[in-house]
Amino acid sequence: MRILVINGPNLKLLGIREPAIYGRETLDDILAKARAFAEERGVQMDVFQSDVEGELVAAIGAAVGKYDGIVINPAAYTHTSVALRDALSGCGIPAVEVHLSNVHKRESFRHVSLTAAACVAQVMGFGGYGYILAITGLLNLLERK
Repeated sequence: MRILVINGPNLKLLGIREPAIYGRETLDDILAKARAFAEERGVQMDVFQSDVEGELVAAIGAAVGKYDGIVINPAAYTHTSVALRDALSGCGIPAVEVHLSNVHKRESFRHVSLTAAACVAQVMGFGGYGYILAITGLLNLLERK
């Protein structure tokens, strides 16, 4: 089983960016825990991060035939990117959207996700642990297929 974890813009700033909202863990900290969790379950986990929308779209397209599932934190592109939504819809790979914060407790513009409808589920509000929850749900779904 192979999964791809995709991270969008500004997530490289975790640990220093608005710690009251996002916590003190870095993206590397979060991904190391997620990778260990995946490996314990015999799952190969690859990661990709970019601040560039087109690179994220390309990564989703390149995942076809290589990955069984995707965990994606589109970050700010959640609320703006039809291109990411179309890539997720078109790739045929089940995806889980993850957010560190509960976006519904934040500014109203964050309440709408353009990408969520192209995903099998959303996980939010659990900080870095949300990645483990997303992987758990994705693996459960894939193992039932």
